[in-house]
Amino acid sequence: MLQKCLKSLLVLAFSLFLTVFANNAFASGEPENEGKGKLNMKEVIFGHIMDGHEFHFFNASIPLPVILYSPQKGFSAFMSSAFHHGEHEVEGYNLVKGKVVPTDPTVKVYDFSLTRNVVQMLLALIILVWIMVSIAKKYTAGQGVTSAPKGMQSLLEPVITFVRDEVAVPNLGYKASKYLPYLLTIFFFILINNIFGLIPGTANVTGNIAFTVVLGVISFVVTIASSNKHYWAHIFNPPGVPLGVKFILVPVEFLSMFLKPFSLIIRLFANMVAGHIIIICLISLIFIFGEKMGTAAGWGASPLSIAFTIFIYFIEVLVAFLQAFIFTTLTAVLIGGAIEGDHGHDDAHATTAH
Repeated sequence: MLQKCLKSLLVLAFSLFLTVFANNAFASGEPENEGKGKLNMKEVIFGHIMDGHEFHFFNASIPLPVILYSPQKGFSAFMSSAFHHGEHEVEGYNLVKGKVVPTDPTVKVYDFSLTRNVVQMLLALIILVWIMVSIAKKYTAGQGVTSAPKGMQSLLEPVITFVRDEVAVPNLGYKASKYLPYLLTIFFFILINNIFGLIPGTANVTGNIAFTVVLGVISFVVTIASSNKHYWAHIFNPPGVPLGVKFILVPVEFLSMFLKPFSLIIRLFANMVAGHIIIICLISLIFIFGEKMGTAAGWGASPLSIAFTIFIYFIEVLVAFLQAFIFTTLTAVLIGGAIEGDHGHDDAHATTAH
């Protein structure tokens, strides 16, 4: 089993090597790129972690639909390949550094394009729904209830049980079953997108700040919607605190209400971006040595560079699970703090969540 995993990671690392090489060659071929033929680390890194209007797999590109609306020009829809990598103008629009801009600066445009982040996020959502619905149908038919779980059931049931017993119940008590669907949804949605982001040529969705902001805002809204009078009393009138201290503590508590979900946003974003940048930099060492010291130096650096890339990939697979777990756990902690005053109910209710 370990040998198969190592072989898979070697293939993955080599694929990433070729992908970066293709992206570098593509960037060097752009007419507006100064220093043609030289490795541009900024373009390589940001070209990988930023959003775009096409997927790059080796030397091939998969264009995506561009959907625009302008009050002056109306709707426009075409494939991103029509831009020819920014060389051609299409219906009064051009592609500049991955962003569609009108050639006339007086024209206002709204971009509804299906970028690679959007497409990959939709694919992750479809896969998530398909997996969960197929497993639910098996449970409804009795498989996994009157008999042992099989296939995907046996793989995901321990994970679902872990989230329930180690995340939901300890933080939410007898209300764990109420919030468990939400916690499982964000856990698996983040996990699937994290894993997809490790495939060379795909988008780093969880490394996009807009994605993590939406998740953080949703968690914040759920927390506020779940809050009770005890939660607000602890913020605006902390019990057992001298009056003079309250003037300092209340603003701090009020700000922390917003800073906690903000920390969720930054933590997921920073960790996923950092891992991808490290991998790209390690692979780029081959090209840097080859460019600065000759082809032989580039080939000589290849084994060490690929070995470190494989090691980081092991780490990134762990981080993919870990960041999904951390985001879900901290969300449960925030919701648990909002309903803390309701924990005085019979402890017997907590056992029902099991």
